[in-house]
Order: sequence, then C-alpha cells, then structure tokens
Amino acid sequence: MACAVLAIVVANSPLAQLYNLLLDTPVEIRIGALDIDKPLLLWINDGLMAIFFFLVGLELKRELLEGELSKPGHVALPAIGAVGGMLVPALVYSYFNWGSPIAMQGWAIPAATDIAFALAVLSLLGPRVPLSIKLFLTSLAIFDDVGAVLIIAFFYTDKISLLALSVVAACLPLLALLNWRGVTRTGLYIGLGVVMWVATLKSGVHATLAGVALAMFIPLRADPESNHSVLRSLEHGLHGFVGFVVLPVFAFANAGLSLADVGVEQLLHPVPLGIAAGLFIGKQLGVFGFCWLAIKVGWAKLPAGSNWTMLYGTAALCGIGFTMSLFIGSLAFDAGREGALYTVAFDERLGIILGSIAAGALGYLLIKRSLPKQALQSD
Repeated sequence: MACAVLAIVVANSPLAQLYNLLLDTPVEIRIGALDIDKPLLLWINDGLMAIFFFLVGLELKRELLEGELSKPGHVALPAIGAVGGMLVPALVYSYFNWGSPIAMQGWAIPAATDIAFALAVLSLLGPRVPLSIKLFLTSLAIFDDVGAVLIIAFFYTDKISLLALSVVAACLPLLALLNWRGVTRTGLYIGLGVVMWVATLKSGVHATLAGVALAMFIPLRADPESNHSVLRSLEHGLHGFVGFVVLPVFAFANAGLSLADVGVEQLLHPVPLGIAAGLFIGKQLGVFGFCWLAIKVGWAKLPAGSNWTMLYGTAALCGIGFTMSLFIGSLAFDAGREGALYTVAFDERLGIILGSIAAGALGYLLIKRSLPKQALQSD
C-alpha cells in the first residue's frame, strides 16, 4: 500500500520524468542468438510477476491436495461465488463500454481479486472474524486467481510461436518425470522452470503462466528420509520475497497515476467508470448473489459462525482488485501507453484505485458491524 501511494506521489512530483525514465530503462540479456530486450517495467510485469504466479500455483496445489479445497463441502460456496465474482463485474464493465473495440479489451480488469490486499483488510479486524469467513475468502480468491490465469491464457496472448511452444512442451514431461521419480533437488525444477519461462516469453503466451505450470510439478510429498517437502519449502521461502519485494515493486512500477490532467471527463470516461463500477458494484453483487442462490437451493451452506451481512461484507472485499487488476490492465492496454490507444483520455488505473478503495472500505465496515457484540467487548 505504501509503495502504491509512493508511486502516485512521485508521478505527481518533479521526479515524474525520472520515474518514467526508470521504468523505460532498456534491460537486455543476450546469449548467442537468444535475445531478451525489454524495458524495466516489462521485466517486472513478465519476470517478477512470474514468481508471484509461481507462489499462487504452489498454494493452489497444496490446497487441492491436502488443504481446504481438498474437502468437497468447503469447495462449493467459494467456487460458485468466484464464478459470480468474475462474470458480473465483466458484464458491468461491458455495459459501460459496449461498442468500443479498444475499451472492450479491458473487460477482465474488474473480474480479478487481490488476495493479499483483501486478506490484509480482513486481518485488521483480528480474531473477531470467524475462521470460516477467512477460509471462504482465501478459497474464493484462489479460484479467482485460477480464473485470471485462464483469462490471460485465452484472451491476452499474442501471436503464437510454434517453435517456442515446442520448447515449453518439451519441458513439461521432463518436469513430470522429476516429480514421478520423487526428485527433491530444487535446482533441477527451477532450472527447467527458467527455460520454460524464456520459451513461454518468446512463444506469445504470457510468460507468467510458466510460473503456474511449473508449480503444478513441484512435489508436495515429503522425502521419507529427510522429511523435506520441496513445495512446502519453496512456498515458505517465497512468501517473504513475494510479499516484501515482488508486490511492492510491482505496485510502485504500475500505480504511478498522474493526476495532473484528471478531471470530470477522465473520472466519467467509460473505461475507469466501468472498472470502478465493476469492482465496487459488480463484485459484491456477483459474489453475494451467486452465494445466496447456492445456499437457498441447498448446494452450499452459510459459513459457520457468520451471517448474511458478514457474507455480503466479504463479497464487497472481493472488489479489491488492485494487484491483479493492474496486471490485467497492463496486458489489455499496454500497447497504448505510448501509442494509439491512449489518444483517448482514460487511464484504467484511476478506476482500479477508486473501485478498490471503495470496495475495501465498504467490506471493512459491513464485517465490523456484523461481528457479535460479545466478541467486540472481549477484544
């Protein structure tokens, strides 16, 4: 949060030019004929965020095999809520931007939930929040991340290189073999993962997907002799790096919204307006509406110790789309930051920031109000 605020402050100060020059700094790695030449901003979005998605994949695999998502009774409600939380915000955004091919490229921006920020707001209420609600929000956000990965794969992929994809395809059975043989040498997995990331980057498929694919082959089972689990070790080791390096650096690089030319016209432009409405209105209606319907028809149950107001407040928290929305926004409109798309006066980051702040504030207030008075007095 501090890095996001710092980025906005710097982007609206005399340091703005240096900030833009920093992000545009060309960074090149060349090994023979292999050349990766990108500005620093794309190294952050394609490289560091691949590590973030790798951690998401590790968490997803662990949850599916032995965590909350391995229990059928705990899966239905967050899964159904996640579907509504992706579908309705996309429809709300489309309502504002239908008929504009350029604007419609951002339809998936409000469909994302930032698991880190949403759980951070929930944690402000401390132990008063029932564990079932924390598990519901975590599980829903994981399903949401899976949806975001699929959206990126199918809708934000450039021209495909079959040669590069063949290298990716060759890495997958090698990773599967390592997993099947019970190999616990982390370096072998990471080495193949780097090769797969470079090939994915060159293939036209977004490079962050390599992180998720690699995570699926990291063995969870512990070695019988050393009791060492590669997945648990990597997950534990990466949490600090992702939380205190990857996400802050990403926020600083992508949240630098200049407010110099922001006026009523920019606020009411269909793109930021559609994003803000999708995150603030679409998310809470989609998540809560689909959950309410699932509970009423008997497909799921209200989380233990919660009530309808608490569930609605949690649905509102899902409207915090900050990191994931900024990431999808960079994919949707990246070509336009210096080109034709931004001949129209909009900046998707304005809608993301406003919508996320409003959703977080509403969710916090609703959940705080719904907590039992006895729990409040004992705090």
